[in-house]
Amino acid sequence: MARTRSYRLAHAVAYALVLPALLLGWTTVLGPVADAAPREGQAALAVRGGDTLYSAGSRCTVGFNARSGSAEYALLSGRCAQTGGTTWYADAALTVPVGVTAGSSFPGNDYATVRYTGTTVARPGEVSLGSGAGTRDITAAARPVVGQSVCHVGRTTGLRCGTVQGVNLTVNYGGGSVSGLFRSSACSEPGDVGGPAFSGTTALGIIVAGSGNCSSGGFTYYQPVVEWLSTYGLSIY
Repeated sequence: MARTRSYRLAHAVAYALVLPALLLGWTTVLGPVADAAPREGQAALAVRGGDTLYSAGSRCTVGFNARSGSAEYALLSGRCAQTGGTTWYADAALTVPVGVTAGSSFPGNDYATVRYTGTTVARPGEVSLGSGAGTRDITAAARPVVGQSVCHVGRTTGLRCGTVQGVNLTVNYGGGSVSGLFRSSACSEPGDVGGPAFSGTTALGIIVAGSGNCSSGGFTYYQPVVEWLSTYGLSIY
């Protein structure tokens, strides 16, 4: 038990030193969400995991799309969602409304849900893999396991892969601690927060912070998605 506490404390200290750089990436480069070729009866514009939603004062990356019955939701970083307004748009000019905040949790956890409204934007159960890399259909969610392969998609660094190094980690943000996180050997950089992390077609979590960079190496922390889905009664589709 003492060994586990020491492990968490060591990584909490490291996290506290590198957290601001990654979190500040929320408000760096602005750009539109990805367009998708329209299908029959479907809107021409689509928001997938890895794409961006905008509110007054912030923009956040969508981790995954999820649903409860006929209602559909976007999963975001809670800390990011709390920095802006509660109405979300598909464009930086805030002219295409797509949803409203349905709930958020930070500190303690780092997650939020946005309930999609209207039919002007499609919400496929996929993640965008980055420019020119296509998409990945996500069909389930699971808890991460140490040694498991994992990939994530960041707005800055694109698709990166590694292995799960630790689970049930507690780290300190400036505004409080967050527990139950997992860590991987995949690198990330400022701007990647909120990006989806998955193994094959299974959702594992979203990026919340990291250390190092993708030139010299580093690691990334994630908010697991299973607890989150259970809290809001959602499922991946």
